Amino acid sequence: MSSTFFGLTIAGSALSSFQAAINTTANNISNVQTDGYTKQVANRVASEAMRVHLQYGTAGTGVTTTSITQLRSSYYDSKYWYNNSYVGYYDQKVSYNNQIQNYIKDDSTQTGFSTILTNMFNYMNTLSTKASDATVRKQFIESANSLSTYFGTVSSQMETLQKSCNNEIQTDVSTINSVSQKVSVLNKQINQIETAGGYANELRDQRATLVDQLSKIVPVEVSETPVTNSDKTSKTDTGATNYTITLDGQTLVDSSDYRTLDCKSRDQKVNQSDVDGLYDIVWSDTQSTFNPLSKSMSGGLKGLFEMRDGNNGSNFTGNVTSVVNNASGTGSKVTFAQSAGAKLSITSANAMNMPTEGKITIGNKEYSYSGFSYTTDVAKDGTETVNSYTFNVTDGDSATIAAGNDATIGKSIDSMGIPYYMNQMNTFLRSFSSKFNQIEETGVDLNGKTMGAFFVAENTDATENDFSDYSSAVTAANATTPVTTATYNITTDKSTSSDVYYWMTTDTFKVAQASLNDSSKFATESKTSYDNDADGVSSYDLVTSLAKLQSATTIYRSSGASSFLKVLISDNSIETQQATSFQTNFTNIQGAIKTQRTSVSGVDEDEEALDLVKFQNAYNLSSKIISTLTAMYDRLILETGV
Repeated sequence: MSSTFFGLTIAGSALSSFQAAINTTANNISNVQTDGYTKQVANRVASEAMRVHLQYGTAGTGVTTTSITQLRSSYYDSKYWYNNSYVGYYDQKVSYNNQIQNYIKDDSTQTGFSTILTNMFNYMNTLSTKASDATVRKQFIESANSLSTYFGTVSSQMETLQKSCNNEIQTDVSTINSVSQKVSVLNKQINQIETAGGYANELRDQRATLVDQLSKIVPVEVSETPVTNSDKTSKTDTGATNYTITLDGQTLVDSSDYRTLDCKSRDQKVNQSDVDGLYDIVWSDTQSTFNPLSKSMSGGLKGLFEMRDGNNGSNFTGNVTSVVNNASGTGSKVTFAQSAGAKLSITSANAMNMPTEGKITIGNKEYSYSGFSYTTDVAKDGTETVNSYTFNVTDGDSATIAAGNDATIGKSIDSMGIPYYMNQMNTFLRSFSSKFNQIEETGVDLNGKTMGAFFVAENTDATENDFSDYSSAVTAANATTPVTTATYNITTDKSTSSDVYYWMTTDTFKVAQASLNDSSKFATESKTSYDNDADGVSSYDLVTSLAKLQSATTIYRSSGASSFLKVLISDNSIETQQATSFQTNFTNIQGAIKTQRTSVSGVDEDEEALDLVKFQNAYNLSSKIISTLTAMYDRLILETGV
């Protein structure tokens, strides 16, 4: 039978158990405002019954507190992490698109392209009545120079934004590495505690908070499985778990082991207007490429890459039509021609965005190229249509490159990022300048001298492109047949390159120095008109033709020059509105999931207050049992005798 004092043992177990429950409740209340804290509960079970060898067989032995554990839902955790990656992705898209919008807008708070262009054409119209007035001519030239300054400023801002995006990518990679290391350390500490029979609740909270932080940068998949000690006859739970985090199908953390990522600076540009030193990401241990733009990716890191590299799918692609080995025995000339079976992605000379030298992927293998040439059909109106490109590949020949292989420079990224806007501005400037210069070059200045290019490109060697090769091709087209063929050479050595509009970008676009120095060196009348002037009064027939460029002549995407900003802002507005809409949706979903998650794992003050009362009453009742038993034992010991 059980001991006479067995009741004290039962009551004592209750006192101990409810003391643990009250302490756990106190801990919950003290952490009610602690970020990342998860509600803890003291788990109780009835103690193992004792056989007393009486009619009723066994007797209960009280209560045992088996553990103090967290209330977490792995389902809501995984839902939260999945959704959080999209919140991070659209946060970056909205942030950078808003910054781009601030750079290109034209309103009461900022003088932009439309205002400057309108002022320029207003001064030009004044020339129609005062073509010989030096002051009026100078006002027009200065207004044109303001257009150059505007694009130079926007170019500088875009370059700074791309650098900022690049630096933020490096910061995110550092965060990923830091989190993966910290999680691996926590995994080891948690297993040390839990294999000894404890529960590392606070460490688990720290780990979950780190995964919350990581999930906003990259999408993560988390798995936790128990580790068993198995032999031929039985399997025993060791108390340890194997906690893994996978990233795009690759293991980032595996229990106490972890991997890191490295930022590797590009040796060469991918887009013509890219800043130097943009990062690609590789795995530190294998140096294999990590692709943040894969279809399975989301998160802030992908958003940064799309904004930094997004070209809206306008990168160069083509199909190899011929390979000719260089006479030197090193490298080859690889040609891509526009034909029925081989399409070029860039057929407008003004839309070219590939760098002078870089990497070209042919048939899934990457090659280096140094310079290229292209052949165009030049129409009478100066419009050029590219029909072939020939790249000077330095590390490949006909033995490794076969005709028919697909080729690409960079990646086709279906997002309007910084390279897209830079290329759109370059395309506009080349189209506008070529048509403006084409008109100017038919005229003479006030001194009767033939006018050259008014808008030029400033090279790094401090010279100016006068676009003589392009002008010669246009002249030939006008003099002979409606269409003529021209070939241009683009090399890293500008002294051997063709003088073409490829070199004109937002940061090289300027007014010719000769016109800036002397306002008389700007043509307002054609050579024919000048030769026929009998009264010596300067004419202005070119001004009439130039004025049509504002809206009557197709310059950019089927519109005149004045519509350029509207089209560009329309692109940006659509991107921004779409990103903002998705950002709002995923943020709302995140709030709903967080509410559900908190309903399971969060600390509710009212619920804890009720628990305090409940456990206090249970503790008091246990104390009452002891006082009752004490009175019984007093009577038994002191008043019962033989």
